[in-house]
Amino acid sequence: MRAVIQRVSEASVAIDGQTKAAIKNGLLVLLAVEAADAAEDIEWLSGKLVRLRVFNDEDGVMNRSVQEIQGDILVISQFTLFASTKKGNRPAYSQAARPEAAIPIYESFVRKLSEELGRPVQTGEFGADMKVTLTNDGPVTIIIDTKNRE
Repeated sequence: MRAVIQRVSEASVAIDGQTKAAIKNGLLVLLAVEAADAAEDIEWLSGKLVRLRVFNDEDGVMNRSVQEIQGDILVISQFTLFASTKKGNRPAYSQAARPEAAIPIYESFVRKLSEELGRPVQTGEFGADMKVTLTNDGPVTIIIDTKNRE
C-alpha cells in the first residue's frame, strides 16, 4: 500500500457535486492498493497512521498523533499513486491492484483504521470521479509505502 498523508485543518470529498464526506482537524489519506498487499500491510499502515506524531503539542513541536488530538481521518482511494513514468509520457498503473482485488483490501483497511482510531473514518467512494478539497496545515505531507518501511 502506498499513502500520501496530509495534515489538514479541513478536507472534503464531493461526488457528482454532492459532499460525500468532510472533516476538520486531522489527516487526509490518499491510498493506493498494490496487488501484493495483504493483512500485514493493513495492520502496519493503520497502526502507523493513528500514532504518527505530526500534530503540534503546547510547545509547537510535532509530538501528537491524530488519536491524541481526537482528530478525524478522511481516506480517498487513489490508484494513480502507483503511476510508473519510467517509459514515455503516459503513466502506467500495472503495479496498482485491479478493483476486484483492491476494493476488499481498501474496505478492510478503512475498518481497521476506524478500529485503531476508536471512531468512524470518513471515506470517498472507491473508483468514483471525486473532487477533493483540503487545507494542508503546515504544510505537512508524508509519503508512506508498506513495502518500503523507512
